Amino acid sequence: MVSVTPIRLGVNIDHVATMRNARGGKHPDPVKAAEIAIAAGADGITAHLREDRRHIIDSDIFRLKERISRPLNLEMAATLEMSEIARELRPHAVCIVPERREERTTEGGLDAAGHGLDFFTAEEIASLSQIAELNIGHFLIGEAIFSGLEEATRIMRAAMDRGRARTSRSA
Repeated sequence: MVSVTPIRLGVNIDHVATMRNARGGKHPDPVKAAEIAIAAGADGITAHLREDRRHIIDSDIFRLKERISRPLNLEMAATLEMSEIARELRPHAVCIVPERREERTTEGGLDAAGHGLDFFTAEEIASLSQIAELNIGHFLIGEAIFSGLEEATRIMRAAMDRGRARTSRSA
């Protein structure tokens, strides 16, 4: 049997910050959400520091870097300001994301395997050996309303692992 690399799950916590920002204050805390996701099986955390700061804010990013035990993927626009923040933060990875101020959430980028992942589609995509990582936010945070973030992350991790296991059986 051919060995297949496990697929990584990155949990995007932007929508936790969006909910917090709707009322101001400190609750719900995206850093706490990141810690819960990691404890439930996330391999890393993704956060999009938008130019308009409508989701994650600067202090969230630096608290994440300080407190989480897994890699931090910083999504950002290709601007001088964001580049300077990334140089100071030194995240594990940076993903350049096209932004338009009028969009509700990021809608640009490639039209392949993104925006719309759920338990079923993530399992299917995880069966593709060429895919190394899935970063999922909106669906997981939405599911967390019903089952909790820990449970939603565990179910996603299991779905992705089932998909990857199919790859190793067919290789």
